[in-house]
Amino acid sequence: MPPPVIRLASIDDAPRIASWSRDLIESGLGWRWTGHRVARAIADLATCTIVAEAGDARAGFAIMEFHDEHAHLSLLAIDPAWHGRGLGRALVTWLEDSARTAGIGTVYLEARASNTAARRFYAALGYHELFLMPGYYRGREAAIRLGHDVRRLAPEATG
Repeated sequence: MPPPVIRLASIDDAPRIASWSRDLIESGLGWRWTGHRVARAIADLATCTIVAEAGDARAGFAIMEFHDEHAHLSLLAIDPAWHGRGLGRALVTWLEDSARTAGIGTVYLEARASNTAARRFYAALGYHELFLMPGYYRGREAAIRLGHDVRRLAPEATG
């Protein structure tokens, strides 16, 4: 299988991104990132939606919203067949580089408090846990807000 290529998402990617969000991110919470909402994100000039593909296969995606002073990583998902290959890091790095280029210094995101794998992943990229948000996910599950000063390189990138 060829290595994945990261590119900007097109409207044609919206249904696949939405199904990944439903199945890999929003499982057990109710589906909010529908095809229509993803399509709006793709069309929004203040939002960057990217996909990673290897040949004809989609391997992952990410959506980041850009604000005046910060960016917010709304969604990140990697197809389970691609776990452990550095693709999540590559997608986040791509978006962080875009944020720096736009003059943004901080990226925020939320992760399920129970998702220790995601919390470890983001910590390895230099994200710090800022605070607990009880009931953040539809009143059912707590989130941890994480933040990262993207003007500084992640710990692994500096050594």
